[in-house]
Amino acid sequence: MDVILWGILPYLMVVVLVGGLIWRYKYDQFGWTTRSSQLYESRLLRIGSPLFHFGLLAVIAGHFFGLVIPKSWTEALGMTESLYHFNALFVGTIAGVGTLGGIVILIYRRRKTGPVFMATTRNDKLMYVVLLAAIVFGLWTTLASVFFNEHGLTYRDTVSPWFRSLFVFQPDIAAMAAAPASFHIHTLVGMLLFTIWPFTRLVHAFTAPLHYLFRPYIVYRSRDKGPSAPNRHGWSAVGTKDRDTRQR
Repeated sequence: MDVILWGILPYLMVVVLVGGLIWRYKYDQFGWTTRSSQLYESRLLRIGSPLFHFGLLAVIAGHFFGLVIPKSWTEALGMTESLYHFNALFVGTIAGVGTLGGIVILIYRRRKTGPVFMATTRNDKLMYVVLLAAIVFGLWTTLASVFFNEHGLTYRDTVSPWFRSLFVFQPDIAAMAAAPASFHIHTLVGMLLFTIWPFTRLVHAFTAPLHYLFRPYIVYRSRDKGPSAPNRHGWSAVGTKDRDTRQR
C-alpha cells in the first residue's frame, strides 16, 4: 500500500494534472475562467477573495520553503531547528487561518446569495469540499506537528525528503511512510485537489495575468483639436440627392 500511495499515486496525479490542462486548453478554452459572480454580490467578495488569495500565496510560499529547501541548508545559515519551527508555526498559522477565513466567507457568500448559489454547479461544490479539506488538514498538521508529535518526527525528516525524491524518480517511500498520519491525510487530500484541478474553475490559476506586472504603461492621449462638424438638427437625408439625379 505504501508503494501505491507514495510511489505510484504522485506520478498518476501529475499525469492527470498535465493531461487535463492540455485537454482543457484544447477543447474548452471558453470555459477556462473563474465564472466571476461579482455582478451578483461584491461586499463579501471584496473581503473573502483577497483574504483567501493572499493567504494562499503565503501558504504556497511556506510549502516551498518547507518541502524544497533541505534542513542542511538552513542549518548552514545558522538557523536552529527550534527557531525554524517557531517561524513556521507562527507564519503558517497566520497564513492558514487567513486562507481558511477567506474560503469560509466565499462559501457562505455562495450559499446565501441566491443568484450566486444558482450559478454553482456540482463541480464547484466538489471543488470547495476538497479545497476546504486541504486547508483544514494543512492547518491541523501545522499545529499537530508541534503540540501532538509523540514520535518527534517532523515533515522535514519525512515528507520533505520524499517530496524531493519524486523529482529524481527515486521516491523515498520509507521516509513518507514514517510520517505521522496527519501528514498522510493532508498529502492525499492535496493530491486529490491537484487531480481535479484542471476540471474545475481553479484552472484559472494557470493563466494568472502576471504579465501585467511587467508590461509598459499605457499612455492615453486626447485627440487633436480640429474643426468640429456643424450641429445639424433633425434627420439628415442620406443618398436622396444621388437618387433624384439618377431618376432625372
